[in-house]
Amino acid sequence: MQKIQLPKIMKDFLVYLTTIKGKSQRTRKEYEYDLTLFFRFHIAVQNDIDITQIAKINIDTITIEEIREITLEDLYLFMEYCEVQRQNSASARARKVATLKSFFKYIKGKRRLLEENPADELETPKIARRKPVYMNMDEATQFIDGIQPNRASPRNYCMMMFFLNLGIRVTELCQLNKSSIQGRYLTVIGKGNKERTVYLNDSCMQALADYEQSGKTAYKGEGNEPLFISQKGTRFTRQTVAKIVKQINNQSGLQKERLTPHKLRHTSATMMYKAGADIRSLQHILGHSSVATTQIYTHIEDEELQHVLENNPFNIVRESDGRL
Repeated sequence: MQKIQLPKIMKDFLVYLTTIKGKSQRTRKEYEYDLTLFFRFHIAVQNDIDITQIAKINIDTITIEEIREITLEDLYLFMEYCEVQRQNSASARARKVATLKSFFKYIKGKRRLLEENPADELETPKIARRKPVYMNMDEATQFIDGIQPNRASPRNYCMMMFFLNLGIRVTELCQLNKSSIQGRYLTVIGKGNKERTVYLNDSCMQALADYEQSGKTAYKGEGNEPLFISQKGTRFTRQTVAKIVKQINNQSGLQKERLTPHKLRHTSATMMYKAGADIRSLQHILGHSSVATTQIYTHIEDEELQHVLENNPFNIVRESDGRL
C-alpha cells in the first residue's frame, strides 16, 4: 500500500501533536486521517472532481496560500458531506471538528500563518450522552469464573483484576512495565502522557503474586520489560487483549453483548461509585482530565431510583375519608 504524501504544514502539525502536545500515535493517526479527508474533499469541490474519486486525490501540493482561502462555509460543507454521504455519527463528526479546530489554531497561533481562523466559529455536533455499559456484580463474578485453567490463566486473571479493580484503560495496561510497580503502588501513563499513581488492593496484589510465580513467558523484546507478556514473548496490543476479553466472555457463558476492555473499565468505575467513591477520587483513579467525564458514572438505574422512592418513610397510603 502506497504511503500518502502529506503537505509539509500538515506534517509539522502532526509532529507538534506528539512532541509538544503529548498526543498518542493513535490520536495522531486519527488526526492525519481527518485532515487528509478534509483536504481531499476541499480539492474535489474546488476543482469540480467527482466526489466518488476522492480517495485518488493527492494533497501533498496544497500550499499555505490555498489554506488561507478556506472559509467557515467550506468547513460546514465538509461536515455536511461527512454526515450525509459518509453517514458519520455525531461523535465521529465531533472528532473531525476537534481535528480542524486544532489544526487551524496551530497554523494561526503557533505558526502565525493566518490572519483569521475559519474554525473559530465551527460548532461541535451535539452528542447524546449515553449511559456506560457495564456488568453488575453477578455478571462480573460469572465473567471471572470463565477464565479457563491453563498456563495463561494466572496472567489473564491478573489482567482482569487490574481492569476491574483499577479501572485502567486497555492502552494503559499494555504499556505497563515491571518497573511500573513500586510496592503496593502502580504508576500508570495515561492520555497525553499524564502520569498517575494508583494503589494496588489485596486482590490485585494476590493476582500479581500468582502471575509472577506461574513461570510466565520470557520477554523476547528490547527495552523495558512489560508487566504482561504474550505467549510469543512480546508486549500486548489492544487488539490481543480485546480478544482475550471476548474469549473469557464466551467461555463463561455470560456472552454479554459487545463486552470489551473498555466495558470492564466502565464496570470498575460504576462499582466504585456505588460503593461510595467520591467523584474527585474517582476522577484521579480513572485519569480523567475533567470531572465532567467522570460524572457519567454517577448515573443510577431507574430500578434503583424506584426502589429509593418506594422506601421513602413518607410513602404511606392512607384510606380516603372523603376529604380533599
